Amino acid sequence: MANPIRGLVLAGGTGTRLRPITHTSAKQLVPLANKPILFYGLESLARAGVNEVAMIVGDTREEVKAAVGDGSRFGMNVTYIHQEKPLGLAHCVLLARKLLGDSDFIMYLGDNFIRDGVDAFVQSFSERSDGTNAQILLAKVPDPHRFGVATLDSTGNVVSLVEKPKVPASDLALVGVYLFDPTIHEAVRSIAPSARGELEITDAIQWLISNGKSVKSHIVEGYWKDLGEPEALLEGNRLVLESLERRVEGEVDELSRIEGRVALEPGATVVRSIIRGPAIVGHGAVIKDSFIGPFTSVAAGCVIESSEVEHSIILNDSRISNIHRLEGSIIGKSAVVAKTERRPLANRLVVGDHSRIDLV
Repeated sequence: MANPIRGLVLAGGTGTRLRPITHTSAKQLVPLANKPILFYGLESLARAGVNEVAMIVGDTREEVKAAVGDGSRFGMNVTYIHQEKPLGLAHCVLLARKLLGDSDFIMYLGDNFIRDGVDAFVQSFSERSDGTNAQILLAKVPDPHRFGVATLDSTGNVVSLVEKPKVPASDLALVGVYLFDPTIHEAVRSIAPSARGELEITDAIQWLISNGKSVKSHIVEGYWKDLGEPEALLEGNRLVLESLERRVEGEVDELSRIEGRVALEPGATVVRSIIRGPAIVGHGAVIKDSFIGPFTSVAAGCVIESSEVEHSIILNDSRISNIHRLEGSIIGKSAVVAKTERRPLANRLVVGDHSRIDLV
């Protein structure tokens, strides 16, 4: 190729399915094992040799820019493009036209988690010699009606694409990772908005197919997840923690036990407690008279006392006190979960929009 492959990373969107967590935070910055989802994607792109990235941001742009910076921490240069309102993935390509130039590029949705990364995907597209104009990542899913769905021929060429069909023609969903050559720019200029008022990338890819362009597919064999729902986020957190390496860099008193693969960050303190891995406890967190069970991420600055927590994600600066058992939960930043001692005894809740509370 004349030009190195570039990146188009989409970090806008409102994250409605993760509310109330995303009422005050970008969904791409919700953490897995105390690291934002978006960072896993950027690290994967960097490993694949992508060092110039255009990043589409929306209403949470200041938070995303503060977290990612100029991209140097990932070995890349990141330029931000503000999309004023969500007008579709193909619209993002239009916005980034000048920065992408005539280079091949990878478009990556920033809230996707692909455990094995995109290295091989990018390499195969970069080294192609068969005139392929686009290649899309697909995964078999049990609920294809929620996604863009592809139909393939016997050699893996994409025959058709339909966005969120009522009756899916296959179980192959678009993962949210696409590789394009410059012909995609003509495609996105040629399509009209869909019924929901957006320029759909599926329509743009279908335009390529209808105009005789070659669109290949690559089926993800490893783990992939759209982390737009709480259950998927917990599953992604579990998978990342499964590959965690033990490192105990915080302070542990003589009455505590650290069992298995536990990452205890510097500045964390464990007092009269048990932490059973895989689990991670962030900088400055305090675990006191408590049990932290497997597949739990405790972020920086949290305080957990006289409680049991397992298979959960606890975000920065939250406090959990005197809770007998907390499991399968996501606790937002600076939240307080505590057992009351006031009389009369009752459950007292201050719950944001789109929350879910399970009481026993």
